[in-house]
Amino acid sequence: MTTTRVDVGEVTLSVTVEGAGPPVVLLHGFPQFGYAMRHVAAGLVAAGYTAIVPDLRGYHRSDKPEDEDAYAIDHLVADVAGLLDALGHDRAVVLGHDWGGMIAYSFAHRQPARTAKLVVLNAAHPELYRQGLSTPSQLWRSWYVFFFQLPELPEALITERGYFERVMASDAPHAFPPDVVDAYVEAMRLPGSAKAAVDYYRAASKHGLRAPGTIDVETLVIWGDEDDALGRALLVGLERYVPRVRVHHLAGASHWVAEDRPAEVVAALVDFLGEPTG
Repeated sequence: MTTTRVDVGEVTLSVTVEGAGPPVVLLHGFPQFGYAMRHVAAGLVAAGYTAIVPDLRGYHRSDKPEDEDAYAIDHLVADVAGLLDALGHDRAVVLGHDWGGMIAYSFAHRQPARTAKLVVLNAAHPELYRQGLSTPSQLWRSWYVFFFQLPELPEALITERGYFERVMASDAPHAFPPDVVDAYVEAMRLPGSAKAAVDYYRAASKHGLRAPGTIDVETLVIWGDEDDALGRALLVGLERYVPRVRVHHLAGASHWVAEDRPAEVVAALVDFLGEPTG
């Protein structure tokens, strides 16, 4: 894949691009970077699509604004629009996992005309997540969201190799061998990366995520049913906000479906997208 630096407006992102078909933007989640989408991107390219994989602002080789407010959802959505503009695409399929899924939902809500289709991997719709935090089960699962409001201590935690081994490798050992864990640890230890990653949560706590309206875009949600962070209850009522949604469950899969079960993710994705046209 070709990696380049792309000015998207407020920041410059590190972006990998491969393929010659219709564009699909793949947005990674916490605590990863674009590398998390390598298997899915390869599958899309083989199916005739162009895979556009940015490191989100603050991650890996992308710009890392120091201001916590720079990670509010308005800026994250603007980055996706700016990326499409910079690469000359009027619209694209937008796919996101975890935090990338939150951004994808918000982008589709605000820019439906630019969203050819929406794909979400183990990420809650912002409104359902807000509601879910009022339940003891999801509140317990989301302990880290509150921990990340503390100063400095979260940054220290997420630069430790043991953190990645506990939250990722223990869930799907086959997907996170030592060299893959090393890649994520090294990326998080780059100057400014840990603070930026935690600032996503601080900015969300301060500013909210705000995607209450209907998303009138054809949508696929792929959900690993053994997600330790997000309970399946967060899918209940999703059709109120995304009427054209279908949900594809992966039994036994972890939160990290793009690396845990990439072949099944790609198969469901290609079936949903159909033959590339245009």
